[in-house]
Amino acid sequence: MTTTVTVAELPGLLGRDLGHSPYLAVDQNRIDLFAEATGDHQWIHVDPVAAAAGPFGGTIAHGYLTLALIIPLWGDLLDVRDATTKVNYGLDKVRFPAPVPSGARIRLHAVVADVTQISGGVQLVLNVTLSAEGSDKPVCVAQPVFRYYH
Repeated sequence: MTTTVTVAELPGLLGRDLGHSPYLAVDQNRIDLFAEATGDHQWIHVDPVAAAAGPFGGTIAHGYLTLALIIPLWGDLLDVRDATTKVNYGLDKVRFPAPVPSGARIRLHAVVADVTQISGGVQLVLNVTLSAEGSDKPVCVAQPVFRYYH
């Protein structure tokens, strides 16, 4: 469920668990498109035949593709309706504890870890976990930093 707030209301989210996003499929086509966009054509991502004999039994998503999917999934958790500009400001920490197999469905869980007033807006630091359906370990844990300006 999407939480909808204004920029002025963002400080009230400190410590709030925003729940889970819907699942998003990470199919081979998405992986191949990411490989094409980034020039990262490592066999473990794009060669199903070679990857079948590899350590994961098939192709897996790039770690940075998994990380990039935070953005569309985050949009399902928070809507800052009066923000005139939304900036992905960076990351404080990122780890990829488990791979995302081609065809897996992933979702995002987010908790607001820090809220800071900045000139013209508010900065949020989140504790996020991306999990793959049926996996015991998270596929990504990160602390993205977003800025919302009004």
